[in-house]
Amino acid sequence: MAGPHHAHNFVLQGRTLFVNIGSATNACQQRDRVAGSLGNNPCTELNTRAGIWEFDTNRLHQTASDGHRFATGLRNSVALTRNPIDGYLYATVHGRDQLHDNWPNMFSEQKSAENPGEELVRVDRGSDYGWPYCYYDVDLKTLVLAPEYGGDGRKTAQCSGKTQPLMAFPGHWAPNDIVFYTGNQFPQRYRNGAFVALHGSWNRSVASGYKVVFFPMNNGKPGPIEDFLGGFLTMTGANGSAIEVWGRPVGVTVARDGSLLVSDDASNRIWKISAARK
Repeated sequence: MAGPHHAHNFVLQGRTLFVNIGSATNACQQRDRVAGSLGNNPCTELNTRAGIWEFDTNRLHQTASDGHRFATGLRNSVALTRNPIDGYLYATVHGRDQLHDNWPNMFSEQKSAENPGEELVRVDRGSDYGWPYCYYDVDLKTLVLAPEYGGDGRKTAQCSGKTQPLMAFPGHWAPNDIVFYTGNQFPQRYRNGAFVALHGSWNRSVASGYKVVFFPMNNGKPGPIEDFLGGFLTMTGANGSAIEVWGRPVGVTVARDGSLLVSDDASNRIWKISAARK
């Protein structure tokens, strides 16, 4: 597909292929990424993009039009996986950019750096997660109306009827992959929890992300986020200093021996994390 977000990660489950089709724009503006430009209303991108589609694996030579929309309002679900514990699809969603750049009278640079949150969602059939009309505010801890559609940073309007995320990372951390840990090598507290690879920010005044985090899962609800693998970012750009990046996690998976493998496209390495042997 044309435009940004043209990579289509997928999950195969039985005879169904679930495919992420990201949005063609940042916030469905009439003039994409232009300051003050209002949003298209309705946003017709949602007819063919910004959601999860399902395809029949028994058919060959399919195009996007052969699929059926499974869920909508997801700007770009860069990480999409099936939780082997409960059988549901989960995704981490990259939030929109340029709140301050496009609406400086409403949003400070700091507010725009931390918002909107990068969401973790359970992807349920027929659900609408709000993009582009809504985004997740990490301070208010809820979906709020986007400025392109009359929002002021606090209004919720139709967003109260959208599906809220399970949790959110701070803005622009770029959660690029998620895996649920079913191995036996790590301590028991990691069992059935999730590891997320954070690629890191490109558009905030103080760089952040650039690590792998973990959170437990209890009855489908995530627990507190904790750092698991870091050290990739040693200078953040604060107070005019330079950004110094040693690595940017992209993918994360569990190896057969229960160790964790992390791909890194800054150092072009794959890191293996194993539990210490006693």
